[in-house]
Amino acid sequence: MQIYADNAATTKPCKAAIQAMVSCMEQNYGNPSSVHHIGQAAAEALLQARQDIAACLGCSAREIYFTSGGSEADNQALRSAAYAGAKEGKKHIISTVIEHHAILHTLKQLEEEGFSVTLLEVSKTGIVTPEQVAAAIRPDTCLVSVMFANNEIGTIEPIAEIGAVCREKGVLFHTDAVQAVGHIPVDLAKLPVDMLSLSGHKFHGPKGVGVLYAKRGTPLRSLICGGAQERSKRAGTENLPAIVGMAAALKAACADLEKNVAYVADLRDKLIAGLERIPHSILSGDREQRLPGNVNFCFEGIEGEALLLLLDAKGICASSGSACTSGSLDPSHVLLAVGVPYEAAHGSLRLSLSEENTPEEVEYLTETIPEVVAYLRGMSPVWRDLEEGRKPHVI
Repeated sequence: MQIYADNAATTKPCKAAIQAMVSCMEQNYGNPSSVHHIGQAAAEALLQARQDIAACLGCSAREIYFTSGGSEADNQALRSAAYAGAKEGKKHIISTVIEHHAILHTLKQLEEEGFSVTLLEVSKTGIVTPEQVAAAIRPDTCLVSVMFANNEIGTIEPIAEIGAVCREKGVLFHTDAVQAVGHIPVDLAKLPVDMLSLSGHKFHGPKGVGVLYAKRGTPLRSLICGGAQERSKRAGTENLPAIVGMAAALKAACADLEKNVAYVADLRDKLIAGLERIPHSILSGDREQRLPGNVNFCFEGIEGEALLLLLDAKGICASSGSACTSGSLDPSHVLLAVGVPYEAAHGSLRLSLSEENTPEEVEYLTETIPEVVAYLRGMSPVWRDLEEGRKPHVI
């Protein structure tokens, strides 16, 4: 059996997205900036995609800016707010310790440019509270950035409440919603959010395309200089096939959202119940406020890389955390932040499901993973020391 359980890294493009992209490449191959009829047909397709995405998110089409993905959108949001704040003498930014590296690395660069950054700690389940945000806001705070849902442990943050605090304090609020959009309801007509980032390949769209939502009146600074595309906020000829593919994928995801959430969450809960039977293991993330498809476990006494390789040999595609840090030998900063012991964080496994997974696949996962964990522990001198009492168990 072949099982793809790494949907947090990327998803398989849906038929609607593929068909939209092929049609676009065949019929709307013009440059949307060209004045002739072929170019204007492309411009109409670009506008329609912008309107479709805005309708899915509950905002105006003029608040949608196309990017190369979530990382670029994060970078543009942070830098725009930081530089706008600096003009008013406000150079303090608030975020959390469990953000994606697109946020954390950008904040590090801004610190080197003279900005001050406060990274809020999170609870054992990965939640940051509105009260923490309110206490951290200073007179010179220009931005708060808190991710909508964590890419590793699946915890969903109280975005509406945090946004309300920011509105009350007059501080811009950005959320990295890359893992949330297309998987849980996101309605910008009801959320007090000034900027939001998303990426097409996380909800069965193509890679290399994303969106930065910026509420009307929010100052935006272009990261790429050149032409006047995206209302002069993102230069470069638009990747039209990818954009229309992303719009088609988001429409499809939102049309079936309620049904998919219930189905995937049921698979998730069955998978969690099956893996919890493994001794000396721990579920990371919040049990209730959790993405429908996210399952993240740490198993004491094994190495995550060995676990992934053996699972792959048995047809299971999974990950040990964010795909953006897969080359690192260090344990996940997210797992360490929520209190997973250093030794156990090395034995992490992230399984991320979608509506394409089946109950039969979940059954195979709950049978196979315990067998592989037991096999690896049987070869491990570290596990032998733990079991024979020469070292204490940390889980």
